Amino acid sequence: MLYLKIKRLIDIILSLLGLIILSPIFLILIIAIKIDSKGPVLFKQKRVGIHKSYFNILKFRTMRVDTPKDIPTHMLENPDQWITNVGKFLRKTSLDELPQMINILKGEMSIIGPRPALWNQYDLIEERDKYGANDIRPGLTGWAQINGRDELPIEIKAQLDGEYVEKLSFWMDVKCFFKTIINVIKSDGVVEGGTGRLEIDNEKSASKST
Repeated sequence: MLYLKIKRLIDIILSLLGLIILSPIFLILIIAIKIDSKGPVLFKQKRVGIHKSYFNILKFRTMRVDTPKDIPTHMLENPDQWITNVGKFLRKTSLDELPQMINILKGEMSIIGPRPALWNQYDLIEERDKYGANDIRPGLTGWAQINGRDELPIEIKAQLDGEYVEKLSFWMDVKCFFKTIINVIKSDGVVEGGTGRLEIDNEKSASKST
């Protein structure tokens, strides 16, 4: 697709501009993280990229250095106990994701696309295979992100990722981009330890009504 080449060019331009323009914010966050807790400023984690290749995603560190590795936050017992004070703010505002502009510039990610799965999230990876969602670059944000984010069960998340692949276009990306900004401001869909929360809440509602 011609648009995939245009999309890559847009990714390079916007990520480069973002790194330059937001550099003062990067500096402030780096200082805050170092003052708040011991450990590195950046957190690296093995994720699944295009065609199920692997890469190290970059984030500002939001959790203690002794947090169990390669376990999704929602699978930790009492996730809040592992998150630093600054980390809570970074997660709520999604500022912890900013270093992924480096991943985008390197070509490991795109601005818009399915959120990259952990290397050991085999159920999500398998579901995405059904919809071809593993065959494009993962994104900083995406269609599933703006339609539920942490609250979505895996099957629905994969279906939405597949819907994005099917409707991939400039206007689809524009819609995802601006809806993401709105969601970040409202903190919609952010649930610590909450992947599948909608499904759980629905089950609770159903049990109350019976």
